[in-house]
Amino acid sequence: MHTPSTFDLAICGAGPVGMALAALLVQRGSRAAGIALLDAKSLEQARRDPRTIALSHGSRQILEEAGAWPVAATPIHQIHVSRRGQFGRSLMDRGEHGVEALGYVARYGAVVSALADVCERLGVTSLRPALVTASCEDGDGVSVQIDQAGAASSLRASLLVQAEGGLFGQQPERAVSRDYGQSAIIAHVRSSAPVAHRAYERFTDEGPLALLPQDDGYALVWCVPPTRAEQLLALDDAAFLARLGAAFGSRLGRFTHTTARLAYPLGLNAQAGGTARTVAIGNAAQTLHPVAGQGLNLGLRDAAVLARVLAQDSSPAGLARYASLRQADRGLTVRVTDTMARIFTGNAPTQGLLGLSLGLLDAFPPARKRLAELMMYGRR
Repeated sequence: MHTPSTFDLAICGAGPVGMALAALLVQRGSRAAGIALLDAKSLEQARRDPRTIALSHGSRQILEEAGAWPVAATPIHQIHVSRRGQFGRSLMDRGEHGVEALGYVARYGAVVSALADVCERLGVTSLRPALVTASCEDGDGVSVQIDQAGAASSLRASLLVQAEGGLFGQQPERAVSRDYGQSAIIAHVRSSAPVAHRAYERFTDEGPLALLPQDDGYALVWCVPPTRAEQLLALDDAAFLARLGAAFGSRLGRFTHTTARLAYPLGLNAQAGGTARTVAIGNAAQTLHPVAGQGLNLGLRDAAVLARVLAQDSSPAGLARYASLRQADRGLTVRVTDTMARIFTGNAPTQGLLGLSLGLLDAFPPARKRLAELMMYGRR
């Protein structure tokens, strides 16, 4: 079948954020045939991606609007936040917010599959694997150069959305950039005394440690200095689980099983700017530390607002309005995440305040509720 070469909108990056944008636009009345999704990975590669992602309640609402919910996911009913070696802690509970769950833990590939099925059913054009090699903007639109298995081609679009972010360390440096000097170790672990539907965020001297309930165990995100990460990756399973237990404590009993571990560097890399006919969303606009689990959720909020704006005005003026609307939520989320990543890491004097702060947060429900709502919905 011949693929048209002229579109209203080209979306470079067909991950959850890019596909959510496409689906939301069509749901709001945009022409499916006028939207092109481009991605360097094949759809089958993306469907098989085993990475774990945390979806807030607000992100569930966005996926519902896109037609991509339900997906296979473990609901989070409570979030337990604590500091290793101190008494202060805070417990956030779904009952305080009148929601079915504070968030959900899902496999990246499952979310991609649900969104891809929706986009296909709606008739959105998908070009993948397709590597975008260059783009050139003029007064009437954007020309995009593509490489598909060595065959060069091009397409033309009125507007271009950059939604392909990648990992920190694989990106060009943006206006706001900070290397946290940490790596995140990720794995799936099991314990002898799990607590159903409760997520844990544990601040340690080396960095934050998160355990997210998933299937029969927990998705682990353990942030440590790079040299420490190398040491932990080199351990056998039993020694690794022992180190994890020493860092986390005994709230879940003994850690009994782990999958193979991976590690990736952590940093802040953000730049909200665009041009008259191009805009960046998701990780292409801001890559965050995972301490608050806001990266993908912020990106989905980008997609939801951009879809709402472009459904009304798909011109450069619409992109300018979108940028203005996203300033507050983006700015606050970046600042909060960056502050948590810098202040609540290591054994600096500020660590002594963390336990006290968590204790006060638990004793003052309005503050705890406001923080939880920020994590679920962003700044509204």
